[in-house]
Amino acid sequence: MLLLSRNSWSCKAAEWLVVQCHRSQPRCCGSPGKGGVSSFPERTLAPVHKLSLLRFLSAELTRGYFLEHNEAKYTERRERVYTCMRIPRELEKLMFFGIFLCLDAFLYVFTLLPLRVFLALFRLLTLPCYGLRDRRLLQPAQVCDILKGVILVICYFMMHYVDYSMMYHLIRGQSVIKLYIIYNMLEVADRLFSSFGQDILDALYWTATEPKERKRAHIGVIPHFFMAVLYVFLHAILIMVQATTLNVAFNSHNKSLLTIMMSNNFVEIKGSVFKKFEKNNLFQMSNSDIKERFTNYVLLLIVCLRNMEQFSWNPDHLWVLFPDVCMVIASEIAVDIVKHAFITKFNDITADVYSEYRASLAFDLVSSRQKNAYTDYSDSVARRMGFIPLPLAVLLIRVVTSSIKVQGILSYACVILFYFGLISLKILNSIVLLGKSCQYVKEAKMEDKLFDPPPASAPGKPSSKPHNKCRPSQGLSTEENLSASVTSQPAHQKENVIPLLVTSSSDQFLTTPDGDEKDVMQENSELKHRSSKKDLLEIDRFTICGNRID
Repeated sequence: MLLLSRNSWSCKAAEWLVVQCHRSQPRCCGSPGKGGVSSFPERTLAPVHKLSLLRFLSAELTRGYFLEHNEAKYTERRERVYTCMRIPRELEKLMFFGIFLCLDAFLYVFTLLPLRVFLALFRLLTLPCYGLRDRRLLQPAQVCDILKGVILVICYFMMHYVDYSMMYHLIRGQSVIKLYIIYNMLEVADRLFSSFGQDILDALYWTATEPKERKRAHIGVIPHFFMAVLYVFLHAILIMVQATTLNVAFNSHNKSLLTIMMSNNFVEIKGSVFKKFEKNNLFQMSNSDIKERFTNYVLLLIVCLRNMEQFSWNPDHLWVLFPDVCMVIASEIAVDIVKHAFITKFNDITADVYSEYRASLAFDLVSSRQKNAYTDYSDSVARRMGFIPLPLAVLLIRVVTSSIKVQGILSYACVILFYFGLISLKILNSIVLLGKSCQYVKEAKMEDKLFDPPPASAPGKPSSKPHNKCRPSQGLSTEENLSASVTSQPAHQKENVIPLLVTSSSDQFLTTPDGDEKDVMQENSELKHRSSKKDLLEIDRFTICGNRID
């Protein structure tokens, strides 16, 4: 038995050495059996009795392998590494652009919205002097502005009945684990509110401005108005509880709650990295991350204001809060980079997709500035990113008015100067964003889509007639038409013109092909690149609850 096992072991070792010698010797031209010379010399076929441990060790130290025989595989792995290295830069460029878009929509509530409400009320009061030339008392945009202003004022006075100090001490008395659970529940509730809130506001705007000739199929403007007020009030309270919980974490002695809340961001990586993502789902996640980061910046501002008020606006206390603020922001940035880097790696998505996302956001901004725009830009940002500025603005106004006392003429003069400073910041931000957006749209070669009229169709019945594209005039270049279209003021439409409704093909997804379909799609890479941009533009709104896109 021992002799048989030794012989079998010797045969296996001999076969292994022959294979190793075959691999280590260079191949000659031709192949055995086809007229070629054998690539293995006779001396590689060593007899069994010459096998030894030294020969085995020599074969292990001198054996070689050739990576160029699998060039495609290793080139793909190298490109993945380069993609992961490019993700932080491309992602932060998208985040930077998106945060300023949210800032523009947020500043609009404090600066231009009060002026637009004043102009609408002035037109309503002076209407008897001009006579009823039009059948509408106010234009649809003016009606929406008045509704936004009234909702803002009502919710602001309702927030005075919410005691911030009692809420702070109530939350501070809870245990750390309970606060951690509460904070997670608040994040989920905030996403649910953001998903459904814009639908409530859109329903109110359309109910208040739709043509009266149509058959009424709604419950009326007043019930929709009360629903909108209730939503904004509840969402503002929800954000206040989030800010209070974050404030308790900042003021805790051992910082354990703040550490747990920051570690919760890294748990987000586990829940998203190992899922299958398409390009439009990644776009949805990117918009949600932009909204979340901007909201966290505003919450940190509220926490700093409340803490500075408690310490009589002592600037030394600001430097005490500064390390914690930097730690929260750094954790958010690190989590977003790691999450997007591995999502793009596992789903074979290139880093160039973030430039497409940025061009899509820029397209929304430029198209909202045209004279035939069908929605306000702040509403477009709310649909695309899930960022609704009204509840956050109500909370910020409530915190600022309770933290800062305005007394005397000099204080009111400072408030007026601060308001004009906000208007200047809003105008400057809008001009820079508009210029950058035109540049991104031009680089993405989407200028022609700006001049396509929105398709008009009844709900649930897509139009079968081909839509004629409205091309720019021959006397002007494309860039001049782009500039003229975004700077022109909207003309007042006649009453008998039916408003155009935009239909979105939300069922079209950018799927990642597998198997044979992947080979077919690689042959039509240019067509896939064009269709991806088209699908991103046709998606009207991205929900931030799950992966479904409505």
